Amino acid sequence: MVTVKKSCKSESARDSHRLQPSSNHENFQRTKERKLRVEMRFHASTISRVSQFKNRAPLSYQSSSQRRKRCNFGIAFDIDGVILRGRVPIGGSPRALRRLYGDSGELNVPYLFLTNGGGIPETKRAKELSELLGVNIMFSQVVQGHSPFRNLLKKFENELIIATGKGDPTLVMSEYGFKKVVSLEEYASYFESIDPVSQYKRWTTMPLSDRKMPTLPRCDVSSERIKAVFVVSDPVDWGRDIQVLCDVLRSGGLHREANRNQPPLYFAADDLEYQAAFPSKRLGMGAFRIALESIFNRINPKGLEYVSYGKPNPFVFKNAEAILNQLQSSLCLDHSENNGVPRSHPFKTLYMIGDNPSVDVKGAQQAGRPWFSILTRTGVFRTKDNHAEFPADLVVDTVEEAVDYILKRECMS
Repeated sequence: MVTVKKSCKSESARDSHRLQPSSNHENFQRTKERKLRVEMRFHASTISRVSQFKNRAPLSYQSSSQRRKRCNFGIAFDIDGVILRGRVPIGGSPRALRRLYGDSGELNVPYLFLTNGGGIPETKRAKELSELLGVNIMFSQVVQGHSPFRNLLKKFENELIIATGKGDPTLVMSEYGFKKVVSLEEYASYFESIDPVSQYKRWTTMPLSDRKMPTLPRCDVSSERIKAVFVVSDPVDWGRDIQVLCDVLRSGGLHREANRNQPPLYFAADDLEYQAAFPSKRLGMGAFRIALESIFNRINPKGLEYVSYGKPNPFVFKNAEAILNQLQSSLCLDHSENNGVPRSHPFKTLYMIGDNPSVDVKGAQQAGRPWFSILTRTGVFRTKDNHAEFPADLVVDTVEEAVDYILKRECMS
């Protein structure tokens, strides 16, 4: 940077001797224009060099002229059924996302992924999405169903907790800072015959050489009480999980005790159905919650108590707005206007692009202004007309159509 500044001064000096303007006013104006051109060339070259480093966030490398332009809108994308089906991009999603970046790879529009899915850390999910979609996505742009669990760290950081679901739920909770996390699978392995049909399950009748054997207990689950249970993602073995969770919740978190106060139970989301790789909708975490609650309430005197996060919870949309505000501050503000401190400006519009009326649209409606709901026909919703109970502000065929509409509406196309 010092070298560039020196070359800027030398060029200015040479030009001033060469031009020799007839008046001081003309000299000042022309010198100012030359400095501005040099400054713009400097910023352009800086952006070009920095964009080569893929692991660095492109947000920090914006020209001063771009920073002075305030972004008054942001976008939240659902993933399953909007951006991807399984691991396959759909609806022109790679092209749609590339339109939110500049020619040099800098992010021009604040956006994030707001999904009820999960099971892997946000850092890993961001890397996967970047590879599948061909753009540089930061982990701060990925908000999963279980992301709010980190807000419970102060309460349960050093307490013994159970985490269950597909993927690696214990890794997710450990990365949030929880110190004593045990998976439901590991917990069950410490109690012989806790799952009475385990011998009939294919994944437990594999050869010993292929089976993942339980490690030595990191804690004494027979004497240490489970203080909370977290359903991080869609459970894999519903039968085992319902049986073991009923045991844990009815015993107050300590095996073989009964009729104690139920430990807190947290669900990352409450989707009844979602769109995966299979053509028709699949049962989600909400369906598992209904099954668990129905059985628990039949065998226990007191009803099941739980807390569900994820869309359509208004808290999730409020949290998304706060994250988009941070992205907006990085992208679009001239920090010099406030002594170098980013100032927050309210969004004129926040767009929620989803495929599930009862989750994405309902959530945006409950959150209220400035949310604007857009419904695609590539996932749960497929019909021609708008949804009757939760009508979106706009219905389109694909996410590419949605982004095209937004950029035209915001005069950025």
